[in-house]
Amino acid sequence: MINAVLYREGKNMTGCRLEGHSGWANAGEDIVCAAASILGCTCVNALESVCGVIPEITEYNEQKGVLAFELPEMTEEENSKAQILMGALRQGLDDLTAEYPQNVTLSIIERRK
Repeated sequence: MINAVLYREGKNMTGCRLEGHSGWANAGEDIVCAAASILGCTCVNALESVCGVIPEITEYNEQKGVLAFELPEMTEEENSKAQILMGALRQGLDDLTAEYPQNVTLSIIERRK
């Protein structure tokens, strides 16, 4: 099971943690794991290349199937752009969870300062 967690503070998403393997198919053939991985990696890469925001990778372990990142302090403009990408990540994970509910869960956790 892939456990996807999006973190937010108020209306802003502040980070993400993807962990686990879906079990949909064998390693190297698992389209659900591949989909979750590409969603997470594309978001991290686009945050930097599109928004100029370098997320802090707090954990990455390909063998364990873990990618976790946090958004840094940002200007209002950077945050506005970053929230669009985080919204796209949420939509992709929502879609993946709807299509493969036995293989992926998505939680949104509110953080308080």
